[in-house]
Amino acid sequence: MPSILNQSDRVSQLRQWAFDLGFVNLGIASPKIPGAKEGLAAWTTANHHGDMHYMAVNQALRADPMELRPGTQSVITVMLPYLPATDGGDWVDTAWSAIDNTKDGYVSLYARGRDYHKVMRGRLKQLAATIAKAWGDSNARVFVDSAPVLEVELAALSGLGWRGKHTLLLSREQGSMFFLGEIFVDLALPPTEVLSAHCGSCTRCIDVCPTKAIVAPYRLDARRCISYLTIENKGEIPLEMRPAIGNRIYGCDDCQLICPWNKYAQKSLLDDFQPRKGLGGRPLSEMMGWSQEQFEAYTEGTAIRRIGFELWQRNLAVACGNALADIQLNVQERSDLRAVLVHQRKGASALVAEHMDWALAREGIPGESRFVRQNRPPVAELD
Repeated sequence: MPSILNQSDRVSQLRQWAFDLGFVNLGIASPKIPGAKEGLAAWTTANHHGDMHYMAVNQALRADPMELRPGTQSVITVMLPYLPATDGGDWVDTAWSAIDNTKDGYVSLYARGRDYHKVMRGRLKQLAATIAKAWGDSNARVFVDSAPVLEVELAALSGLGWRGKHTLLLSREQGSMFFLGEIFVDLALPPTEVLSAHCGSCTRCIDVCPTKAIVAPYRLDARRCISYLTIENKGEIPLEMRPAIGNRIYGCDDCQLICPWNKYAQKSLLDDFQPRKGLGGRPLSEMMGWSQEQFEAYTEGTAIRRIGFELWQRNLAVACGNALADIQLNVQERSDLRAVLVHQRKGASALVAEHMDWALAREGIPGESRFVRQNRPPVAELD
């Protein structure tokens, strides 16, 4: 157990070990999360978790890390940037341009490289092993979306940032383009200083959301969120949501792209997060034409593989339908999209076939799918 006299030195040592592993920040929180039980219960009671039934169970474990991992005295939280270093120039403008280019599929920036679960977990295990070697067996356990952990709350309590109105963690130095990970330890370490919030009166993340999923500051209705609809949702995408999805085939970045704090987002120095095999920006007609074997080959080692081929095709069908409704597509691009939809429908599941039929019927309904760039709120000055 660490002595009272050298705790601050141990925190400094922890930070250095974390930096050596590629993490850009480290904080320490008490395992007690004020108001967590009530907040989680209110969110799930409103059914804002949608079909993520795992969010409605084990709520006591989520709200109290000491219930999840008995003996936990401190939670070490870390931050790992994922913004690809290869995105030259203004990466925000590049992303908006890609979202406006309806003939190509848009994959969320975090998912274009290696599966972050693997990258983060490996480094967290190294950090835990270093702690155990230097300070004795600490009975540590690492978490990366692998158990009921309220990671944003713990990160905010550890001083890594503050919760933004879009519900993500924000940092003065890193914006929000990073992953979070935790180590629960039975060491009594001093909590790092909590930061005040710096969103001020800004509501750009709320205003920019294509599906109006941020129903109030700090309150997300997952059932309307494009990331949920294209990843967590295993069934039909609601008809009323499909046009607003545009060409986003896996996840959504809009609320982060519009956030003024992301002018400070840092590029990742890890090769793991560099885009793989052109997952961002490929023509929809090409990706819609992939076989299951091609899907598995192109998405090998990425988080995208987790949704499976059927949901991948479902998402692509929606994006193809929105592209067909875009008056800016030329004759050849329309022909390619129609042809691949008709061809792939022959072997499609009932779920995918319904979305393909919807897509084919979208042609001749111009303008509905466009989320026009000039309608986006301007980037604000920082408070």
